[in-house]
Amino acid sequence: MNYSDFFKMIPEASLIAILIVLFVADFATAKTEERKWFNPLASVLLLLNTFVCLYPMGTQSLFGGMYETTPAVDVMKAILSMGTFIVIVQSRVWAAKSGKEAEFYMLIVSTLLGMFTMMSAGNFLMFFLGLEMASVPLACTVAFDMYRKNSAEGAAKFILTATFSSGVMLYGISFLYGQFGTLYFADIATKMEATPLVIMGLVFFFSGLGFKISLVPFHFWTADTYQGAPTTVTGYLSVISKGAAAFTLLSILFHVFGSMMAYWHVLMMIVVALSITVANLFAIRQGELKRFMAFSSISQAGYIMLAALGNNWDASIASLSYYVLIYVVANMAVFTIISVVEQNNGGKTDISDYNGFYKTNPRLSFLMTIAMFSLGGIPPFAGMFSKFFVFMSGVKGADITTTEGAWIYGILFIALINTVVSLYYYLKIVKAMYITRCDTPMPTFKSDTNTKFALAVCTTGIVLFGVFSCVYEWIAAAI
Repeated sequence: MNYSDFFKMIPEASLIAILIVLFVADFATAKTEERKWFNPLASVLLLLNTFVCLYPMGTQSLFGGMYETTPAVDVMKAILSMGTFIVIVQSRVWAAKSGKEAEFYMLIVSTLLGMFTMMSAGNFLMFFLGLEMASVPLACTVAFDMYRKNSAEGAAKFILTATFSSGVMLYGISFLYGQFGTLYFADIATKMEATPLVIMGLVFFFSGLGFKISLVPFHFWTADTYQGAPTTVTGYLSVISKGAAAFTLLSILFHVFGSMMAYWHVLMMIVVALSITVANLFAIRQGELKRFMAFSSISQAGYIMLAALGNNWDASIASLSYYVLIYVVANMAVFTIISVVEQNNGGKTDISDYNGFYKTNPRLSFLMTIAMFSLGGIPPFAGMFSKFFVFMSGVKGADITTTEGAWIYGILFIALINTVVSLYYYLKIVKAMYITRCDTPMPTFKSDTNTKFALAVCTTGIVLFGVFSCVYEWIAAAI
């Protein structure tokens, strides 16, 4: 083993350094009552980590192939780091009230470290270690409000489903090891053949990651966990962890199971169609905003995985990365508003509580509307362009005259129809804020500085990322 390889894991080393700094800062000032500087410290460190991830590392294989990094991985790490930065910025008030501010930031950074390790894995063992490194701290954040019944229940369901999905995944990996005698991605790819054992391994592995991404029919934990978890954690769950898992799944499918594309394309088409359709139907029926956003995130996961239907790696990973980037800013804008409303209005999270919201809080209503328009794919906001690119990558190389190509076009048509359905339930929120009459709307309140800054970053991204095509071009060129 060449121990100098540790120094080449720059994004991971940066996160470890952040953890050490936060721990030392917390330990040295534990008895200090007011630490208004702690959140800015954590925010600046995560922002610096975002730029560190953008440092061109090229393609490297470390520790005999267990750790691999590519420009595509670096881009996704930068996107997720930026999303985590937004999460930490907007969480200041809630985290300070919890009395465990430092613990929360360290748990979030630990989770991000696990995700980085998972995305750079070149070996199923390394991948699994990264996945669990992300899942365990994430379970702790879900249960952060331990004395709230919903939080404890949501954490229990998250832990149970995470454990079950990990077991299913390990079962699938054991099939692959039994067939090939190795856990290295590159070695398995060279020996890949569609035997019954390999097909079973693929199905179980896909099912395990399907739980993590919340794809239908592996989504049953999502709504309860999202509702029970603190709103800040819910935002993190719906965006950052989902993006990392989706990227990893796409990478493994292309690079390990690339010769079996005909098999996992069928599996992916079924899951994508179910995820988008079922989630949209359930979202229409929701009256609680966090459960509503839970089913929205399941639907969005289906759209993200549309990129896997194409047969061109560069186009698929570029469109997926761009979609996750837009999803980060749009979804975090929504959850930032939900969080600040919850903090200032007695924990209200029902959609009906937003009736007449525009009368008393017009700025927040306007920003919520922009975010909902982007999630629904309404032009000229960035969400429309992100959907367009995943649609185009999904049909990349598909021949409509063949059976598989016709099915791919059919799935994209279903996704397009569901986009219209999603507009209906996203506009329900807009209707509640602007149209539905309410004699006693939420009182006017003033947002804290961190919330304003987080919303400014998100709104700027929603507007500018769609207007400037250079963003997608930069991602595609970097990959």
